[in-house]
Amino acid sequence: MAYNESNQGFAQDGTGDPLVYGNNFGNSTNFLPAIYSKKVLNFFRKSSVIEAVTNTDYTGEISSFGDSVKIIKEPTISVSEYTRGSDVAETKLTDDETTLVVDTANAFKFIVDDIESKMSHVNFKEVAASSAAYALKDAFDAGVLETLVDGASTGAGTTPDHVIGADAAGGSNGVAETTGSVSLGDGTSSTVDPLDLLARMARLLDEANVPEEGRYVVAGPAFYEQLSQSSSKLLSVDFNAGQGSIRNGLVSSGKLRGFSMYRSNNMPAATTATGAIVGGHMSACATAQTITSTEVIRDPDSFGDICRGLHVYGAKVLRPEALVTAYYSV
Repeated sequence: MAYNESNQGFAQDGTGDPLVYGNNFGNSTNFLPAIYSKKVLNFFRKSSVIEAVTNTDYTGEISSFGDSVKIIKEPTISVSEYTRGSDVAETKLTDDETTLVVDTANAFKFIVDDIESKMSHVNFKEVAASSAAYALKDAFDAGVLETLVDGASTGAGTTPDHVIGADAAGGSNGVAETTGSVSLGDGTSSTVDPLDLLARMARLLDEANVPEEGRYVVAGPAFYEQLSQSSSKLLSVDFNAGQGSIRNGLVSSGKLRGFSMYRSNNMPAATTATGAIVGGHMSACATAQTITSTEVIRDPDSFGDICRGLHVYGAKVLRPEALVTAYYSV
């Protein structure tokens, strides 16, 4: 093999002859180039579920903060028994409506210095914009999930009671609508099976005539841990090799107790209970969102560009009877 004479000047042990290598090449701290990767190490990012479980039909009808969309409700028609020769009772149509208001705004702002733009090995503006977009979506996801958890009908007046348990101590040993959270145990004790809890949620929706197609459940990792325990009658041993669902058809692209199963780390934190699980029909809640503006301007106080944007959204529970919330403890 030919010997590369040009390499002999890079003695790294400091023992090279200064007359041959030179003083600089004999110093082990010189000529050790640092290699900077152009691939940025991104944060782990939480999954977003809201767009999959809510009605987004009204998104295109808003353009700025404070906009509202008036949604007309279907009229209720009364049916009466008819006898020959008698008058038929009439139902006067009403234009009952509900309003979806874009009442939440989130913004981001960051400064990219000219030095970073000129000398950096990565595009800081592009990387920061991607991070900002994720942060806005994450905040939107968490905000609407809280609306869903709080939106189930509570049994006041003529509405059904679709809140199972409460964010309180003293776990219930059943799945009736009682005070205290529903105890799911630790997978070995004889407490409420997660499947039984899902079955009760499905029954409440059935009694409210909620269609089976389009039902979903959103819960945190603690609930899915209990769901995968052997005591829950789910003989699963793995989580589908990282494909986002439990194996053996238990929670997969199919459904469990009629629900499409979603996992989220954005479920609202409970005070006493371990957490909440919310299920329902995707028509129960409407959401509308838009990025109203994004702009890049020069920073008057430094040599850099200011990048900022504004995201607005609104969420409205249209059918509280099509939601069920359960508080559980483990």
